[in-house]
Amino acid sequence: MNGHPDLRRRAAAEAFGAFALVFAGCGAIVTDTVHQGVLGAVGVSLVFGLVIMAMVYATGHLSGAHLNPAVTLAFTLARHFPGRETFAYMTAQVAGAIAAAALLLAVWPSAPADLGTTRPSVGDGSAFVYEVVLTAFLMFVIMAVATDTRAVGAGAAIAIGGTVGLDALFGGPITGASMNPARSLGPALVSGNLDHLWIYLLAPPLGATLGALAYQLVRGRRAENTPNRRISVPSAEEVG
Repeated sequence: MNGHPDLRRRAAAEAFGAFALVFAGCGAIVTDTVHQGVLGAVGVSLVFGLVIMAMVYATGHLSGAHLNPAVTLAFTLARHFPGRETFAYMTAQVAGAIAAAALLLAVWPSAPADLGTTRPSVGDGSAFVYEVVLTAFLMFVIMAVATDTRAVGAGAAIAIGGTVGLDALFGGPITGASMNPARSLGPALVSGNLDHLWIYLLAPPLGATLGALAYQLVRGRRAENTPNRRISVPSAEEVG
């Protein structure tokens, strides 16, 4: 395929990726609740990491695989993404997340676990700090594989998915390890449980911004501040 898809198609890729994230990840939480812990915290974390890895592989070369309004905002503030496209990406991500939550509700009308709505097991202040730090870790890795030509692009999906899984393993029992306003907003709106939602709308954007700034400080000025490059994987010919 020559050239990049237009904004409408890239936004559609973002919507699909966010849909997959919520349907698979929050669906795993629902399954774990309905079947009395069949997956466990480790299993749920693995699902979130794997679905992100799969969607980065599938959409990275199309849209850059942000899949997260906090990531899009951080890229924009760091001047790696055009501001005129930010709203379209964020809208698509939120729409995909809400659609996935609505489909989960259609399958599970009783809304087990509030469809995977994120909620903290600690005080709001502690939860806010956790979400900031978790998202900063994630954005630091994303910046490395998406904006620095010295990083190996073929490993981007593994690195990003692995970071999501890692954050979910140690942060999930504390805050649900959202790191993504769309991921939290979709299930919260559809289930009607808006308690603590402000944490997940505010902390991830702050954490992503801090993570992006931290990577730029560590990277220094040797690498140019280039636009967000497409995350891609090797072709079949390259692998063979």
